[in-house]
Amino acid sequence: MSGGLDSTLATKITKDLGIELVALNTVSAFCLCNHRSSSGCFHGVNSTAKDLNIKLISLNVAEELLEIVKKPKHGYGSNMNPCIDCRVLLFKKAKEFMQEEGASFVITGEVLGQRPMSQKLNTMRLIEKESGLEGFVVRPLSAKVLEPTIPEQRGWIDREKLLAINGRGRRAQFDLAKELGINDYPCPSGGCLLTDPEFSRKLKDLINHGEFNLREVQLLKLGRHFRLAKRAKLVVGRNEVENKRLLDLIEYEDYIFIPQNIAGPTALGRGEFDDELLRLSCAIASRYCDLNGNNSADIVYKKNTQEDKVFKAPALEDEKVESYRV
Repeated sequence: MSGGLDSTLATKITKDLGIELVALNTVSAFCLCNHRSSSGCFHGVNSTAKDLNIKLISLNVAEELLEIVKKPKHGYGSNMNPCIDCRVLLFKKAKEFMQEEGASFVITGEVLGQRPMSQKLNTMRLIEKESGLEGFVVRPLSAKVLEPTIPEQRGWIDREKLLAINGRGRRAQFDLAKELGINDYPCPSGGCLLTDPEFSRKLKDLINHGEFNLREVQLLKLGRHFRLAKRAKLVVGRNEVENKRLLDLIEYEDYIFIPQNIAGPTALGRGEFDDELLRLSCAIASRYCDLNGNNSADIVYKKNTQEDKVFKAPALEDEKVESYRV
C-alpha cells in the first residue's frame, strides 16, 4: 500500500469482503508524493492504514533500490525509472512478509494497462515469476479482466465482488473513491521521481561523476543544480524553505554561500573548490539576488569552522549560468 488512490481502493475493497489485511509500505528516496522527504509517502500511508484500521509495516528499500537504479536488469523506462526491476524487488519483499505474517496472498492496486512499462499483462506475469509470487497476486481493481488467481480459484476471495478496470484513464477510480467515501488521497496514481525528466537528468549527472548515494540523492530534491567542475557542484535554493533545508544538509567539508544585506538565495557548494570556483559560485548566487538595479552583490561564504569571507560578486550572465546548469 503506497498511500496513493489505487492501493487505497484495492485495500478498501478487499477489507470490505471480510478479509484480514496487513499493509506493507516500501519506502525509498524517490517518492513523488513528498519531494523533500527521505521517507517517501509514509505519512500518507500511515494515515490511510489508520483510517482503515489495519496493521502497517513500513520497510525501507532505499539502498537496494539505489543498486537497481545503477544497472537495472530489465532497463529503464522513458527516464531513469527501472519500473520492472523495482516491482520485482517490492514483490520479493511482499513475499517475505507474507510468509512472516502467515498471510495467504498479496493484493496490489495495480490496474492492467495503466502504466506502460510495469502494468502490461506479460510484464505483470514476468514480475510475479521473478519474485516467486506467480498466481498469488490479486489485483482487485482489474481482477475480472485478468485470469483467475489461485486465491480466487480456491475461494479465498470472491472474484464476483472484484472489478474490471483497465487502461490509462482515471475516471473509474475517481468515481469509485467517491462511492466508497475516500476523499483524501495525496497522490491520485502514486508516482516516482525517477520518471521525472529534470530529476533524471540530475541523477545521471551524479552517476556519471561517481557521486551516486542516498546523501546526494536527497540534495537532488532541492534547488537549482550547477556542475562547476568534475568534482565540484553548487546547489542554489529557490525559496525560503529550500534555503533553510540546504542549511540543514551541510556536511563538514561543504561551502555555504549567503548574500549579505540583500534578499537572495542560500547556496551549498560540495566537492573540491579553488579560489576561481569560489568566485564563480558567488557570481551564480549573485545572479539570483534581488539586485535592485545593481550588477553585483556581497556574498558571504565559508567552510565549516573557517572565518566568513566576503566577495563582491558581479552577477553572472544568464547564458553562462545556463552553461553550468545540470
